[in-house]
Amino acid sequence: MMAAGPGAPRGGGPVSVVLWLGILGAVLGTAQAAVYFREQFLDGGGWRKRWVSSESRPDLGTFQLSAGKFYGDPVRDRGLQTSENSKFYAISSRFKPFSNKGKTLVIQYTVKHEQKIDCGGGYVKIFSSDLDQKNLSGASPYYIMFGPDICGSETKKVHVILNYKNKLHPIKKPIRCKVDGYTHLYTLIIRPDQTYEVKIDNEVAALGNLEDDLDFLPPRKINDPAVKKPSDWDDRAHIDDPNDIKPEDWDEPEYIMDTSDEKPEDWDHAVHGEWSYPMVKNPLYKGVWKPRQIDNPNYRGVWPHPQIDNPHYSPDYNIYSYENIGAIGLDIWQVRAGTIFDNFLITDDEDYAEDFGDETWGETKDPEKEMNIRQAEEEQQRERVAEEEYFEQWLKKKQGGKRESQKDRTKKSPIGKEEL
Repeated sequence: MMAAGPGAPRGGGPVSVVLWLGILGAVLGTAQAAVYFREQFLDGGGWRKRWVSSESRPDLGTFQLSAGKFYGDPVRDRGLQTSENSKFYAISSRFKPFSNKGKTLVIQYTVKHEQKIDCGGGYVKIFSSDLDQKNLSGASPYYIMFGPDICGSETKKVHVILNYKNKLHPIKKPIRCKVDGYTHLYTLIIRPDQTYEVKIDNEVAALGNLEDDLDFLPPRKINDPAVKKPSDWDDRAHIDDPNDIKPEDWDEPEYIMDTSDEKPEDWDHAVHGEWSYPMVKNPLYKGVWKPRQIDNPNYRGVWPHPQIDNPHYSPDYNIYSYENIGAIGLDIWQVRAGTIFDNFLITDDEDYAEDFGDETWGETKDPEKEMNIRQAEEEQQRERVAEEEYFEQWLKKKQGGKRESQKDRTKKSPIGKEEL
């Protein structure tokens, strides 16, 4: 029998053995998680050695390390913050290249649009290891683009764009992003069975199959070109009412002559030609008459075109996989700066990513909101005090002016004791 090592359960009871095995399994499960990239910016200025700013154009915006105006923790919530309005930004970080073939790929990070962004990107891009970091730009080829994008009232979505055979394919499902000013956790999971999952704040926002939700391949089935719709198939849901008759007084011209107008006295026939009454909109015009619509008694519904296997379809079970994954970057445009990116993680373990999110974003999100609310209340209090001080000064000035005016009147017309 082997001697119990340090920390091993003492005693040979079945309960303690099961408990120990459970703990050991959990520890080993976490230890086996492959963490390809993790960045929390906990070492102050050390991030500048790991991240490379692009020099693809001279007017790119600069990133700064900041936790923002409000936060849950002044150190743990520090991240890369955009600092200049109406700028393109491009920065990237390299890591040891890997392939996700046969493995789950998890991409996760936090975004905080502290400035209540009106138009700008908050997404990340995953690149191959041959990325030219110094020349990173919108033209740089990438494997995956993922994250929120906001612009006006129309665009408030989460991008999921995958590169397949050098062509970019966006997800067909609409996924709405968060639009408040707080930090949010975004997670993309791509599995070897070609399913995917998008999580926001560790809650599922979308899931499905890559082949179904992105147009990587031709459709599996197509309409049979040899089959035509029967000539007697009526697919009109509504038809004209044969009993509806156009009213006799319906036909009126759209424009009529304005006979109230008169020919100008200086009208020159040689220059302007023959004068005629101008045309005006006819108030009696009712438009083109159309008979009312009724239900078609012969309606048979939409004709179901028979389907056949698409001869051009060929399954590809490696859509999900990429070779030589080796860099992550931010390549975005922002009208109003202030977004903070933090807690980057690339791993092959979904549970590890969820725990990492809970231990980072999960522990600081509530204190962050509390600080923001407290700051708002303090600002309101300062505004009230400022208004009261302004009113008091205005009142004193007003009263002082009245006293001066009364003194002036007394000097101009002095009053004797008897009159007083």
